[in-house]
Amino acid sequence: MMKKDTLEIPAKLYRIGELVSCTPFSRQTIHNYTIMGLIREAKWTEGGHRLYDESVFGRLSEILQLRKTKTLAEIREMLSEENRE
Repeated sequence: MMKKDTLEIPAKLYRIGELVSCTPFSRQTIHNYTIMGLIREAKWTEGGHRLYDESVFGRLSEILQLRKTKTLAEIREMLSEENRE
């Protein structure tokens, strides 16, 4: 069986600093949201840095909208219910 001649493009992973420069959130906020379980790292570097995939931008956008009317505790509850479904 012959292998394909096409290469798979690896998914882009983002460090916290890149998220900070592309979003209105601070480094500490990104860290806190990760610790709270609102967002998840996709991978860790060998040096222990968190790496996030592109889905984190959708989740951060959702949090940004929800923060207008909800507390972080309410948002965490809503998002954890979403993850259970």
